[in-house]
Amino acid sequence: MDQAKIKQSHFIYWASGIVSICGIIFEVLFGALGSYILGDGVKQYTLTISLFLTGMGIGASLSEKVTKNLVLSFVYIEFMVALIGGFSSFLMFGFTAFSPSGTDALFLYGVTLTVGALTGVELPILIRKANEIGVSLNRSTARVLFSDYAGGLIGGLLFVFLLRPQLGIVKTAFLVGLINLSVALVVIWLFRKEIRRVTRHFFVGGMIGILLLAGLLFGEAMALTFEQKLYKDPIIHMEESEYQKIILTRDKDDVRLYLNGGLQLSSIDEYRYHEVLVHPPMALADEHDNVLVLGGGDGLAVKELLKYEDVKNITLVDLDPAVVDLANNHPYLLELNEGAIKNKKVEVINQDAFQFLEETDEWFDVIIVDLPDPNDESLNKLYTKEFYSLARNHLVPGGAMMIQATSPVFAREVYWTISTTVASTGLYTENLHVDVPSFGNWGFVFASRDPINLPDLEIAVPTRFLTTDLLPSLATFGKDEGEHILDQNEDEVKLRPNTLIDPILIQLYEKSWENY
Repeated sequence: MDQAKIKQSHFIYWASGIVSICGIIFEVLFGALGSYILGDGVKQYTLTISLFLTGMGIGASLSEKVTKNLVLSFVYIEFMVALIGGFSSFLMFGFTAFSPSGTDALFLYGVTLTVGALTGVELPILIRKANEIGVSLNRSTARVLFSDYAGGLIGGLLFVFLLRPQLGIVKTAFLVGLINLSVALVVIWLFRKEIRRVTRHFFVGGMIGILLLAGLLFGEAMALTFEQKLYKDPIIHMEESEYQKIILTRDKDDVRLYLNGGLQLSSIDEYRYHEVLVHPPMALADEHDNVLVLGGGDGLAVKELLKYEDVKNITLVDLDPAVVDLANNHPYLLELNEGAIKNKKVEVINQDAFQFLEETDEWFDVIIVDLPDPNDESLNKLYTKEFYSLARNHLVPGGAMMIQATSPVFAREVYWTISTTVASTGLYTENLHVDVPSFGNWGFVFASRDPINLPDLEIAVPTRFLTTDLLPSLATFGKDEGEHILDQNEDEVKLRPNTLIDPILIQLYEKSWENY
């Protein structure tokens, strides 16, 4: 075998690894896109991975029809992967902002299937070309497949630990597209003696490269204008942390925080939410020495807790350090939470709440559970009987716990399922709800080891909304938001606890919010 063919065969193995890395990055990127824009991460990752693999199968089958010009066929497949995959994230935001509801999902699934099919064509062509050069079929197949599988691992690690946190999903797509394009251009150069009109193919690749490079440099800013359409107010801060997309908007005096597209707070009326979240359990608890806040990285629950002079320690457990950093450093949030997280009484632990409760040996007088809604598997576990049992086991006798539990109006069955789940741990519960204009009617589950008598409680610190006289009225629910839930046949629905083994809450949540 001459020197040129040796170089060609070696690059084929490198190319198989590189395109495999690109393929796996596109695969998980599509899942991340679906999770962020369409919600229900487990569902979207399942669908995108399934569609991508199905596409690969289709592509592998179609590769049999590629019998001539193997090198040029591979080059133009890479051109298409680069162009379609590179612009996928950018166009997904455009579809979400401007197209009718549902078309964004169809676009994502179509792109996933298409890129998967193109990826499925790549390896068979590379194996056949390696064999054509003079490498034995068994040897070429084994080496190309090894490069493919090893590349898959590398691609997954790169996306999770480097690309997504550092570049975000728009820039990542353009960068990976440029890598696919680079592989194609190198192939053109190495096999230039057997390709006709080499200059023409370099020109096509160059045009695609200019588009992708422009997308890498300017696409994220344009995508931000698309994403702005998804939010009522102008975006003043956007970042993609290791765990979620963080958006801060502002219109006049109204500052709003969004996590993965879900509204977390509005500065106009957050006090209504946080006063009900914090002050009833503080009024019930015998002591206030040691308080635990699960979630609440914005610092607003902590601000309410610091109104009690007898509080000695507040442990704030929030998974995402980026949220806490934003609350500690962004001037609008810092003004809103009054620098509460920086108080010397507060200890911040960036850890999964479930894991924290499993590992800690501390007991708490008050536990505030202020976690995002249960719209995926990772959050669902924080609304299970197992989780609330762990919380109960760290609650001192005479202590109290309050749990945000979604809306009894918009997600009636979800709210009362959470209440049923908390009660299944043996805790006494009381159900409260309050109108928060930016959210709507919002519900809480109040829990303790002892029976709760709301008229006996006194709100003893300054508040803007909640009063001692008002508190008992928050336990009154209308007919369309109460515990008795009827199905379409007017039969009463029997609620059951949400558990790790039987995670019913995700489907209930998705069904409840589909019309809002």
